[in-house]
Parts: sequence; structure tokens; C-alpha cells
Amino acid sequence: MGERVSISTPDGDFSAYVARPKADKAPAVVVIQEIFGVNQVMRDITDGLAGQGYLAICPDLFWRIEPGIDITDKSEAEWKKAFALFNAFDVDAGVKDIQATITAIRKDGQCAGKVGAVGFCLGGLLAFLTATRTDVDAAVSYYGVGIETRTPEAEKLAEPLLLHIAEEDQFVPKEAQAAILRDLKNHPQIEIHTYPGRDHAFAREGGEHYHDHDAKLAGGRTLQFFKRTIG
Repeated sequence: MGERVSISTPDGDFSAYVARPKADKAPAVVVIQEIFGVNQVMRDITDGLAGQGYLAICPDLFWRIEPGIDITDKSEAEWKKAFALFNAFDVDAGVKDIQATITAIRKDGQCAGKVGAVGFCLGGLLAFLTATRTDVDAAVSYYGVGIETRTPEAEKLAEPLLLHIAEEDQFVPKEAQAAILRDLKNHPQIEIHTYPGRDHAFAREGGEHYHDHDAKLAGGRTLQFFKRTIG
């Protein structure tokens, strides 16, 4: 369903996976990857957003380390590779690459103008930082890792942000969740939903902690949020 495009930055070019809706003009959504690269899960999410009427794009944010990462969560070797990539990843450069992606997709002939972002895991943190540092129109963060250390950045937040938090997230401990809720729950631009009993990546279809009901609940909330904020 999708196509590959190239995005230019002062540091070099990187690829992104694009899925197009049927409409001539549509709002765009940037899909921000987990630690497994632009893999089948991310491409399926991108395709699904196109099916909902959005011009969806998923950039290869690991390109500075190793372009074209496409691994799964199914083997120990892949997990080791994923965490090595995570540890080598430059978050600040990644946000700049997301801004480059937003700028590129806004210029696409099919883009109606507004651009949202949705990120998962590492991408959940990046979605939060995209909301605070870029000109995105709305952002959604699924179980973002490390947000609790970045909450002061919410002072710069001017556009809507939706956070999905798994209450039993092994990578976002209870004290981190408490800090996020304490610092962000009263922010006028932030909407937060928590999911009791859910672990990290409960919305990753095929994953160990996938939960069909809550994945669909979060997905429905995400779509309602995008309809309200970007159209």
C-alpha cells in the first residue's frame, strides 16, 4: 500500500514510509517508531491511518546509526539489537528529523495543511518532545519512556497532546507515572488516559502484552483526538 520517500536534512537524507488516503486532500500524521525501526508493525499503523483518511508517514529515525532497521520483538537477538539502537539514539537529533518530516509532508500535494504525530515507546517520548519543540498541530504519545524527566518542557506546549499510560508499564515505573500525572494532568493542552492492568506496548498487535480491548479503546481515543484537532 505504501511508498518510500526521501527527506533531506543538513546532515544527510533519510527514508520514510508513506501511505496515502483516497481523498485528494487530507490532514497528515507522522508515525514515530518504536525501537524496532520502521518494521511491519509501524507500516501497518501507517497504512491503517491512511485507511482512516490521513496522509501518514513513518520516518526512519535510526538512519544516523544504521539506515533501514526492520526487526521484530520475537527473538532475544532482535531485542538486544533494539536496545543497542535505543542506547545509541540521539533524542535531540531525532526530534529535528521529525521536524524535517513534518515540513516535508506539509509540502506534499496531498496534505491539507495540518499535521499530527503519534508515537509508541521511544516514539512516545519523541511524540511528547515533538509537541513541545516542533510546529506539529497535535500529538499522541503511547507509553512514552522517559517523559517524567522532560515534564518541564510542557511549559512550551501550545498545541494539544494526548498521553496513553499503561499502569503496569515495566519501562515506566509507578513513581515515573506519578510524576507525569502530577506535572501534566492540569495542563490545559494535555489529555491523559491510564490503562489499569496494562503493560508496556499493550497496543502492539502481535506483541507479548497486546490487549485487544484496550488497544482498540486507545486507538478510538486517538482517532477522536485527531478528528477534533487536525480534521
